[in-house]
Amino acid sequence: MKKFNKYLSIAAATILVFASCQKVEDLPFYTEGKAVALTADKTTVVATAADSARSILSFSWTNPEYKQDTSLFKYILEIDSANRNFVKNTQRIVVGQRSLNLTGKDLNGILLKFGFNIGTAYDLDFRVISSYGNNNERYLSNVVKVKITPYNDPSVLTTTATNVVCSPATQSQLATTFNWSRSFNGYPTAVTYTLQYDSATKNFSVPKNIAIGNDIFTRDAIQRELNDHGLNCGITGGTTGRVEYRIKATTSEGATNYSNVVSITIKTYPVKLYLVGGSSPAGWSPAAASAFITDPRFPGVFYTYATLTSGGGGIKFLAENTDWNTPTQVIYGDVNGSGNTGDLTTVSGGNNIVVPTDGVYRITVDLANSKYYLQTGGIGAVGLVGAFQGWSPPGPKMACFAPNRLILLQNMDNNHEFKFHDGNAWDNSTLNNARWYDVTAGGNIILNGTPGQSGNNFQWTGATGRVRAIFDYGNVSSPGYVLVAANEMRLVGNGIQGVPDWDPSNSPQMTYAGNGVWTITTTLVANKEIKFLAGNAWGAFDYEDNGDAGVANTRKLKWEGGSNFNTPATTGVYTITLDEYKQTVRIQ
Repeated sequence: MKKFNKYLSIAAATILVFASCQKVEDLPFYTEGKAVALTADKTTVVATAADSARSILSFSWTNPEYKQDTSLFKYILEIDSANRNFVKNTQRIVVGQRSLNLTGKDLNGILLKFGFNIGTAYDLDFRVISSYGNNNERYLSNVVKVKITPYNDPSVLTTTATNVVCSPATQSQLATTFNWSRSFNGYPTAVTYTLQYDSATKNFSVPKNIAIGNDIFTRDAIQRELNDHGLNCGITGGTTGRVEYRIKATTSEGATNYSNVVSITIKTYPVKLYLVGGSSPAGWSPAAASAFITDPRFPGVFYTYATLTSGGGGIKFLAENTDWNTPTQVIYGDVNGSGNTGDLTTVSGGNNIVVPTDGVYRITVDLANSKYYLQTGGIGAVGLVGAFQGWSPPGPKMACFAPNRLILLQNMDNNHEFKFHDGNAWDNSTLNNARWYDVTAGGNIILNGTPGQSGNNFQWTGATGRVRAIFDYGNVSSPGYVLVAANEMRLVGNGIQGVPDWDPSNSPQMTYAGNGVWTITTTLVANKEIKFLAGNAWGAFDYEDNGDAGVANTRKLKWEGGSNFNTPATTGVYTITLDEYKQTVRIQ
């Protein structure tokens, strides 16, 4: 019985083996499939921004007939510029469906990423790569060509204010906020935005650019910025005009578009001011008007140092050193025409501001509060305060020989420190109190209290003796100073009888008479040349001809480089008077 069961078990096992072999043969066979045939519903597409969100190009393709559930089939739609063999293609992937729709935004983003220009038609190639879901058995379809034109899709710009009155007193306040929508909708990477502005009606022929950055859609602007925009667009301080703004959007490939234009009416305040008038060095000629210094401590405040006379009909202030009737000119005068302190007005140019007495003045104009101040005496002229006389102001005053240019010859010891100081005390807390000046590490002169900047005392490092100190704000944009020895002044040239030509060491020395005056009596050779040298070798400080004639036989001096002085037309003995405080030379 046991033996029979054993044979029966062997027979059953044999039947199972044969049955298993039969089931393997009945399993389905997975074939390789085949390439699909691709078609598009259009051959040409010219879209607009209105097509951004809707389908405007559709693709479909045949069944690749893989032996797998069709929901697992994978398809890659490749897109590239025509005839580039898909080496720089972009892709769209779908699984389980045999069609794909592209919106206007999709197509525009693709073309812009290729670096194509808006409004130009381009041929694109499309094909489908099909495969099993695990990427096996990949096949390429036929190539379909479609001509597509990228459309303009600019930002929409808005501003929270369309009329702004700028004032020095409120220059840090928010003036407006610019907001704009995204440009190049569908573009796959960052877009760079720039806020541009230009004068109204100029059509952005020469726009000014304000960099914004990538994918930023808002920009605040304070009054000071809008004031600068207005001035840059020719809206003279104190007048009103329109400035236009737009957004420039740029892709990394260089495609560019521009938003709508918004306009802001801006009333500006001046950032420059000029002194004119019969009581001033300029007379009534705007072209000769001298510039005020901007006081960086007080918004809208300007000041200048000048010699004024009580005659001549007074002074006024101008926004431009151009003709009185220039359309953008602004004329500031006094409400009632008199007083060392007064109220400014631009109505009909105001009254002339009367100068009470002759003297060197500091003239301060506060446009933020429509005030002016005429100050002379203790406050009104720059002096020197320092170790040579003590640090309690006021110190010896400098002579003012031109607007914002002053000079003093002062005895100093080696390493004496000092400051240029205007005032009776160390108090610069208000705009009509003292002012003093420091030197920066870079050697520049700077008004003490200038926001964000600091300086140190000036220091004389030469030999003990007379020192020439010049305070020079003649160019208010580039102020400077001169600090050189003033122990001697030599007459050099080829027009001095019995003296070697142009030989400083053997040239005669002038005599110092005090108060900046030097004299010499010598024989001059006719129709030759001379100059004045404050040393016995070339390279020393020198004076040359400024080219401005004064009274008879008197010429103005220049130390920044000029022509030599001509000797008289007749050889003879002459007395030469050099006046550094008046900056003149007289030959008689």
